[in-house]
Order: sequence, then C-alpha cells, then structure tokens
Amino acid sequence: MPSILVIAARDDWPTDRIVKILTERGASVFRMDTADFPQRLTVAARIDRGATWNGALTTSTRMVDLADVSAVYYRAPGAFAFPDGMSGPERRFAAAQARAGLGGIITALDGCRWVSHPAAMARAEYKPVQLAAARSVGLRIAPTLITNQPEQVRAFAAEMDGPIICKPVASPVFIEGDQLKAVYSRRLTGEDLMDLRGLGVTAHLFQAWADKAYEVRLTVVGDRMFATEIHAGSEAGYEDWRTDYASLAYFAADTPPHIARGVRRLLDRLALRYAALDFVVSPNNEWTFLEANPCGQWDWIAHEAGHPIAEAIADELQGEPR
Repeated sequence: MPSILVIAARDDWPTDRIVKILTERGASVFRMDTADFPQRLTVAARIDRGATWNGALTTSTRMVDLADVSAVYYRAPGAFAFPDGMSGPERRFAAAQARAGLGGIITALDGCRWVSHPAAMARAEYKPVQLAAARSVGLRIAPTLITNQPEQVRAFAAEMDGPIICKPVASPVFIEGDQLKAVYSRRLTGEDLMDLRGLGVTAHLFQAWADKAYEVRLTVVGDRMFATEIHAGSEAGYEDWRTDYASLAYFAADTPPHIARGVRRLLDRLALRYAALDFVVSPNNEWTFLEANPCGQWDWIAHEAGHPIAEAIADELQGEPR
C-alpha cells in the first residue's frame, strides 16, 4: 500500500492535524522526527547495479518500506539525538554522518510527491535568491541593499524617496540566556543612520519602506492560493505585524490574477509545493513582494481566515485533483 512519509518535530501540532486528516481518509502514514534517530529510529537501505535505494525506516512499533513511499511532507524536524556519554567532537561527527546517511537516503527518494523537497527549501530560504526570482517573474519588489558597509547604507537611504527599513537576512529568531528572542523590521531614523557602528560585524538587509494600506499573507499549497489581508491596529503592528498580534484583524481575500501568475512562476522556479508569502498592499492597491517562507506557519492564519489549508496539504500529498 502506498505510504505517506511525514517528517516533522514530534510536538508540531499543525502536523498532527494533517496526519489526522490523512488517517481519517484511510491513507497509510509513517510519521518520524529526525530527533528520533538513531535511538528510536533506524534505517537500513542499499543500492546496487540492479536497483535503486531500497530498504526501510523502522521504529519500535512501525516500519515503512522506502519503495512504498508515494509522498513526503517535510516540516522542520528536530536535531539528531545521540546517546549520553559522547564527547562534543563525537557528536558533531555523528551528526554529520546521520545527515549524510539518513538525510541522504530520504532526499534520494524519487518518483514521489514532495511538500517540499528539503534541498529546494534550503535554497529558497536565501532572501537574495527569493528577491532575484521574484523580480525575474514580474513581481514588484522593493529596492533592497545587503551590506556591512555604513557608507553604502547612507548612500542607499539618500537615493530613496522615503524611509528605509532594516530587517534580518535570515531567521529573526535566536536564543540568548535560555530565552527565545526575535529581531523585527523597523524604520531607520536619521539618528540611526548617523550611528551604524555595529554594522560591520555581519550582513544586514535594508529596503525602501513601502507605504501600505494593509499586508497580505498568501499561503500557497500546490496550485491553490489562500490570501489573507492583515490589518494592523497599532503603530508597532503597522511597522511589523509580528510585533503585536493582538492588534491584528484578518480577512480572507482574493489573489489578483497577475499576482497569482507571478507567484506560480516564482514557486516553479524555486521548486516549492508549499510556501507562505508576504506582500505589502499600497493605498492604490499595488502588491509588493517581501519574502517567501518555504516552511512558514499556516495554522493560525487558517483559523483566523477560515482557510482549509490543512486539507489542501493533505490533498497535495495524496495527489488529489483540485
């Protein structure tokens, strides 16, 4: 029987919803977390001149034959967990071997549907790649500078008609002192531009500020698009809606045809079957692309706007017509 392989953190409850839908539909689902390897999950696979990779993934209660995997859902699994007593160098070596071994076997699966392939997701996470691809398919982007040179930032700001913003090039989340912290987008003041002493330590992303009536989170699953208007009710939320969720209002919306065409071309170019895209919509209804997250959160926006995103992901994994 064809099996759907689900690779996600054990405590990821949005993935629980997808597994529940698939199971209720009668699908065979094998769920795993890479954090289970090698202590609760084992792999045995081989390849030779007569056949491609074949073998199985096995836990204490279940097993899936690699030849039976018809689709894979990949969503931010955990880090490998090794036995106590291993030294730091041993753990780093073992993690590299596990990534290349178990990870290599899984990513070598072909002839199945991926939502989405981890290699494509890894490449698509680079914002410079996203912006170049979005521009090439005709989506409107904001002028953007990535640099660690203060004089370049000041020159860029002088060229723009209005303010500029600074935001992280990569994930905005980090851990410091056992606390989860986040770095948000913010408009730079003249005082900020005078004092850029810390800029040289790493790369920073600067963008022209785009006037907005509201923002749109566009969740794409296969060929289906679920657009949600996000209206901020506070100054902080207006600058970056992630800073003040309590002030937000959500409304299901339609995707303009020219935006839908550009987004389809963009995701084809990035080889993604799922992404959460963010747009700014100006007062005169111009959509400006900000970014595409290949592993973006979807459950809260599905609840707020009434979108059947979990069902759409299940449909995509099962190859259901849409």
